[in-house]
Amino acid sequence: MLTSKVAKRYAQGLLDFTNESGQTATVFSEMKDVVKIMKESADLNKFFMTPYIDSKKKIEVANEIFKGLSVSSQNLITLVIKHGRENQLKNIAQEFINKVEDLSGVQRVTLTTATPLSKENLDQILRSTTLVNADSNFDLKVNVKPEILGGYVLRVGDQQVDASVKTKLNQVKKDFQLN
Repeated sequence: MLTSKVAKRYAQGLLDFTNESGQTATVFSEMKDVVKIMKESADLNKFFMTPYIDSKKKIEVANEIFKGLSVSSQNLITLVIKHGRENQLKNIAQEFINKVEDLSGVQRVTLTTATPLSKENLDQILRSTTLVNADSNFDLKVNVKPEILGGYVLRVGDQQVDASVKTKLNQVKKDFQLN
């Protein structure tokens, strides 16, 4: 998923501030909560996306929903809403999480398969590649997409291993067309 420039800038500003004030760990866990709340609440997303609701009302509601968060997190949310960027709130929080994980050396691994896999199969795939550093922390996201027919697509950062049946069939098709 591509992240907007807006989300990257706000997240970087928040990271710089939390590093200076020593609040990175606290805000990190709170941004996870923000992402979770925004993912689970379609009504909240609709409310924030509604252009004819005044920003003061949105701030009021956000302060009530996120009242358990630190002052720094609440100030960020208020600032985002005041600047009319509330539709980017989830992306900003996720980008902040990504930036903190990058600093901590956490790899983001995405594995796409045709069917759900067992824990043993997942471990075997991850051990079979040099892209995933087994000694470091990694965040594994598994997607199930039947359209790849079989095999898997492993993505780590900006590198990808495509061992899907669909890709192999497309390659055979190209080979036949060339000959």
